[in-house]
Amino acid sequence: MSRGAGLGPDDELELDLELDAADDPAALAAAVANRLGIAPVLVPPLEVRRRAIDARRHRVRLHLTVGPRPPAPAPLGEPPPREVAGDPVIIVGAGPAGLFCAHELARHGVASTVLDRGKLVQARRRDLKGLTQHGRVDPESNYCFGEGGAGTYSDGKLYTRAHKRGDVRDVIEVLTRYGAPEEILVDARPHIGSNKLPRVITSLRERLTACGVGFELPARADALLVETRGGRPAVAGVRLGDGRELAAREVVVVTGHSARDVWGWLAAAGVRLEAKPFAVGVRVEHPQPLIDQAQYGRFAGHPRLPAAPYKLVHQTDGDGGRRGVFSFCMCPGGWIVPAATEPDGVVVNGMSLSRRDSPFANSGIVVGVELADLARLGLTGPLAGVELQRRLEQAAAQAGGGELRAPATRITDLVDGRASSTVPGTSYQPGLLAGDLAAVLDASGLDLTARLRAALRGFGATIRGYVSSEGVVVGVETRTSSPVRVPRDPSTLQSPDLAGLYPGGEGAGYAGGIVSAAMDGVRLARAILRARGLATADPAD
Repeated sequence: MSRGAGLGPDDELELDLELDAADDPAALAAAVANRLGIAPVLVPPLEVRRRAIDARRHRVRLHLTVGPRPPAPAPLGEPPPREVAGDPVIIVGAGPAGLFCAHELARHGVASTVLDRGKLVQARRRDLKGLTQHGRVDPESNYCFGEGGAGTYSDGKLYTRAHKRGDVRDVIEVLTRYGAPEEILVDARPHIGSNKLPRVITSLRERLTACGVGFELPARADALLVETRGGRPAVAGVRLGDGRELAAREVVVVTGHSARDVWGWLAAAGVRLEAKPFAVGVRVEHPQPLIDQAQYGRFAGHPRLPAAPYKLVHQTDGDGGRRGVFSFCMCPGGWIVPAATEPDGVVVNGMSLSRRDSPFANSGIVVGVELADLARLGLTGPLAGVELQRRLEQAAAQAGGGELRAPATRITDLVDGRASSTVPGTSYQPGLLAGDLAAVLDASGLDLTARLRAALRGFGATIRGYVSSEGVVVGVETRTSSPVRVPRDPSTLQSPDLAGLYPGGEGAGYAGGIVSAAMDGVRLARAILRARGLATADPAD
């Protein structure tokens, strides 16, 4: 657009605004008019299509992408699901991949039955209290297992590095249709919050149920049923933990990164598994005001600014070569939560509510683990990474002293190579036990401590006050992504070993978060539609 030209219906304009002008339509119109060199009265009604906070160099402003408001915007999440019929697809896993797979199938009238070992989203709350208040792990219902998957009670972040932006928009619009706040349509780093996401998940499931989609929760799948079809092994259904057998010619397995027994029964059915790179480390917690001051400078505390996030990465050298250390699942104004799924381990993760008003900021700080690292430890086979995870989780449980207390060390002490006799206050409700977290990390057999020390020093040069006695390092963060990949044909998305089996989501190694898992669930549904002759191409391909 040249200066003096108007704003056409398909045009977009990027501009920066002061924080106090964020909700002032007149200020927005004046900024657009000034940018285009036209009178404010010639600016059409505007809509904000993307909103981000630019806090570089402590000069905090809003960066907006705006365009003309359409006269009649299309309904969100179109097309909606409709009444389903026919032989149902079995979907094992009720996380975002499973739910969006069922939703996409229902958009085309194809029936499905969704299974999950955990409970419905509201019933999970009671089991989470057992974790946080009593240090008791229910291996079937916890922060990882149950309706909505691990993301339901882990902040609800919706940003992804996936490049298929149309699919990203569709996923976010569907969530908005079922009750997510419309702000997620424009925020550059959208999130729903663990207090609101359960209602969204419930609304989505109720709509699918009304269309005829089946849900069985809790119902743990224990085995695949296999037959010969067309001269090759093919899936024939699943066997449940209660002994029932459900027949189906298509089975989608999207069980997340922590359902370790699933890999066992996939292998028993002749499905190949592969070890893949992942990351392990710790969770770091600071007072949120410290992070706000470091990120926003003199603007810290401004009522229009959210709790400040950060994103950090540092390259380290050591045994085995160069490895990245990076922030993971950063939760401003959040809480550290116990994410163990087995009673003999301690695992930590992060979450936050929609307001992000906890007095703490936390983030995973994790080290990349390559296949060569596992080989140096003598860990072989497709489940080698699982063995490394268990080593760390069990060492953390022993160091914490039981009841899911987590071992912890002040950041300054870890960097200086000493144990802590005390640790600061924390959001982690089972409680922390001060000590030497380096001893826990050393149980891995890798040089995790040295790499984390180097990275923390580097982060301290980036964020003032990051290396502080007010900050605490909590162990261990091991469930960053699946250490296993289940191969699938890149065209049909089926297992090359078992016709009709569609592995996907985080547990199969094809996603890493709510949006990417949901997108993969949609892709699996479209692959099934193509196989049934109900669709010709996947628009995401």
